[in-house]
Amino acid sequence: MAHLFRELSLGHSKRETATPPPANSRSSSMASVTPSDLPPSPLGQLAVQLSESDLRLTAYEIFVASNRSATGKPLSSAVSSVSVSNPDSPNGGSPASPAIQRSLTATAASKMKKALGMKSLSSLSPGSTKSPGSGPGSAPGSGGKSKRPTTVGELMRIQIGVSETVDSRVRRAFLRITASQVGRKIESVVLPLELLQQLKSSDFTDQQEYDAWLKRSLKVLEAGLLLHPRVPLDKTNSSQRLRQIIHGALDRPMETGRNNEQMQSLRSAVMSLATRSDGSFSDSCHWADGSPFNLRLYVLLLEACFDSNDDASMVEEVDELMEHIKKTWVILGINQMLHNLCFTWLLFSRYVVTGQVEMDLLHACDSQLAEVAKDAKTTKDPEYSQVLSATLSAILGWAEKRLLAYHDTFGRSNVGTMEGIVSLGVSAARILVEDISNEYRRRRKGDVDVARTRIETYIRSSLRTAFAQRMEKADSSRRASRNQKNPLPVLAILAKDIGELAVQEKRMFSPIWKRWHPFAAGVAVATLHVCYGNEIKQFISGISELTPDAVQILRAADKLEKDLVQIAVEDSVDSDDGGKAIIREMPPFEAETVIANLVKDWIKARIDRLKEWVDRNLQQENWNPLENQEGYAQSAAEGLRITDEILEAFFQLPIPMHPAVLPDLIIGLDKYLQYYVSKAKSGCGSRTTYMPTMPALTRCTTGSKFQGVWKKKEKALPSQKRNSQASIVNGENSFGVTQICVRINSLHKIRSELDVVEKRVITHLRNCESAHTDDFSNGLGKKFELTPAACIEGVQQLSESLAYKVVFHDLSHALWDGLYIGDLSSSRIEPFLKELEQNLTVIAETVHERVRTRIITDIMRASFDGFLLVLLAGGPSRAFTIQDSQIMEEDFKSMKDLFWANGDGLAMDLIDKFSTTARGVLPLFSTDTDSLIERFKGMTLEAYGSSAKSRLPLPPTSGQWNGMEPNTLLRVLCYRNDESATRFLKKTYNLPKKL
Repeated sequence: MAHLFRELSLGHSKRETATPPPANSRSSSMASVTPSDLPPSPLGQLAVQLSESDLRLTAYEIFVASNRSATGKPLSSAVSSVSVSNPDSPNGGSPASPAIQRSLTATAASKMKKALGMKSLSSLSPGSTKSPGSGPGSAPGSGGKSKRPTTVGELMRIQIGVSETVDSRVRRAFLRITASQVGRKIESVVLPLELLQQLKSSDFTDQQEYDAWLKRSLKVLEAGLLLHPRVPLDKTNSSQRLRQIIHGALDRPMETGRNNEQMQSLRSAVMSLATRSDGSFSDSCHWADGSPFNLRLYVLLLEACFDSNDDASMVEEVDELMEHIKKTWVILGINQMLHNLCFTWLLFSRYVVTGQVEMDLLHACDSQLAEVAKDAKTTKDPEYSQVLSATLSAILGWAEKRLLAYHDTFGRSNVGTMEGIVSLGVSAARILVEDISNEYRRRRKGDVDVARTRIETYIRSSLRTAFAQRMEKADSSRRASRNQKNPLPVLAILAKDIGELAVQEKRMFSPIWKRWHPFAAGVAVATLHVCYGNEIKQFISGISELTPDAVQILRAADKLEKDLVQIAVEDSVDSDDGGKAIIREMPPFEAETVIANLVKDWIKARIDRLKEWVDRNLQQENWNPLENQEGYAQSAAEGLRITDEILEAFFQLPIPMHPAVLPDLIIGLDKYLQYYVSKAKSGCGSRTTYMPTMPALTRCTTGSKFQGVWKKKEKALPSQKRNSQASIVNGENSFGVTQICVRINSLHKIRSELDVVEKRVITHLRNCESAHTDDFSNGLGKKFELTPAACIEGVQQLSESLAYKVVFHDLSHALWDGLYIGDLSSSRIEPFLKELEQNLTVIAETVHERVRTRIITDIMRASFDGFLLVLLAGGPSRAFTIQDSQIMEEDFKSMKDLFWANGDGLAMDLIDKFSTTARGVLPLFSTDTDSLIERFKGMTLEAYGSSAKSRLPLPPTSGQWNGMEPNTLLRVLCYRNDESATRFLKKTYNLPKKL
């Protein structure tokens, strides 16, 4: 059918010109349309070689015959009609047939155009000259004056492209036919057969024209009776005989005289086939009413409704012209349903071949399709349904070719045509599915929303295509920018493009789709979400570490997803489920989660390396105070620097969730610093590490033995003193006094610097794009929880360890092994205090001033403990008399004075606080023995009750000395150098005199 509209000439290029135009003459708009734009005709192809001009002339003959043979009631026009004479007529100016020569309506608006929504002449601009036959051309012999058709017949002749000469010959023939067929209806006449009998070679200008006419007439008979019969052929001799006659005449021209034997044979065969009954009880001859022959001819007649000067416009006289065209139905076997279908196809074809810009044609086609839909619901004719199905499939196929990729078809310049094409496609689909499809009829119609289903198909198909194009474009952009600095990754470019595509879809196309699908924008963004989701998920599966490209892509994906979801939510605000169905189609990319996980991996990798660094560096650290003026270890300074660098690098990461992931980093750094603290204090011991083991309880005796013991001990003192001094000055091992001081300084440095680090973190947070006030106003997740406590605990442990190491290890020769051994007057506290002062000087110069008081306080406490330990657990080498208590008091005061340092040392209240125990114990040494014994018994009985009356139990050693505690009293008695104490201990507990 495509060549029907490409090759068919509807008339002269100027409708007034008498000479028919060339067969391939078209307007510029139609000439610009490629053949592939119009789908093949669904009305069927002829099985006979008849040219377009042959078919047009046949259609014109049927038109003239149908109107000349109308009933006796004359045709009426919208205005008064005037008969005109044709001076060029062979009849010498005799009036033409009244039915054909009625005057045309040139001023009234067309009812048909109005019904179809097409512009009428009255709606054109006042200066417009586009009116029936008003072109500037002139007919031959008109002297150049404008000539316009004045009758329907003349208009049809010009529109269909028949010359006045041919028209005159046809009319003469019909005059003869009418004269010979008086009383017969035109539908009972086989026109080609009658014309063969009425026209002779003398009626033609030359023999060649006559031969062409003769062959055309025979081919028309063949087409209507043999190739495309209305009533199916049976195995009769008539059809075989007619085929032989026609083929013989085509090879060798036949005589067409009325009494000619060959002509009689032709008439007999023709009438035999033409008058076969189709069961309708009519006396019509079936020679031109078989499909697709009749449809082809009828469409040619309908083509005449369009202005030959403007392929997209109907003639103003279309109402009257259509009224006459419909009179051919009786010959062509056309009814209103076929007319509606053919006219729909014609309007559609016109829209396509005129460049798809005439919205009037598109709307008219859609309007006419509504009539076809009504017909389709009522008809049960299988032949009509077949043609209907083919026509609708062709229209739907053409529409879907554009709609399945509507982003390629429509843009800002032509989006206005989209709604009409969508309406056309949806209407065609509805008829095909709802009125033709048997499967649909078997199902409940409520289960299928044809329009919504088709629209979803178009949206998803076109957006998938558009997505693929954008992806290819993004890849090209990436390749083009390869030499640029920091080119964007493909998926980041793609995300931006898809976001723009979604916005374009929402603004330009979704309002159009909304007419048929309430949530078109949601379907669109869900489709784009799935398309991009497939790509981003594949990308995510291959990510192994946090890179700038990965972050860019994931951030772009996250932004795209938020934009798409926002569009879907806005589009679904009026839906019953609030858009949940659409959102379910959009499984989240989880880009933020992926970024967060990558950041956590980034954090973990760095924390793991930090732990390795701690192990490696602390093994090499010598804790030498001379290597750092601040007195803390290089490893501590380096660890803090690395911590700061990691935080700086973290906040420079181009991620959108610094506040959310920051707690993971802080926790990791906190654990690493805590690990450093634990390593730094490990191996330094504690208070119990250096406390000497308490010897077993003994009772003391008097004699020269003490002097012997003292002399033995005295010999070893110089060597121990030298070793102690060397240890203090040189620091020969990593656990020396100065090394422990450096460890303390290091922990203090870390503790104090964490406050600075936390303030820096808050500053970074304020500058984060995604931070909120709460993120930096509350400290949750921004503070180090473990390390500060670990540092405090570490400093406390190291300080206590240092104190007891100095007192009980480094100065044990002066305290444990020297103080009050033998004669008290010669083994007093001064040697111990002298060496202790030297240690205090070194420590005070080494440790940070903020921890100095604490360490000295711990040393004071250790010294007081050591002093009491000598008095209460010094072993059998020590024995005291009541008189010795004065020396003890003096020595203890000297010890306190050392730490007070004339007001430059520790505060007196602090000294008093830690000397409370000693001040409670020392008076026991000046108390007489009997009183001590009685007090001991009373306390023991009070502690153990009546069970202690028969035998006093031995009170356990708690180490917590107290003047009101039985074990403390017992120890004073053990070291009391008098007979009463010795007897009591021997009798009560049988304590030995020596170990």
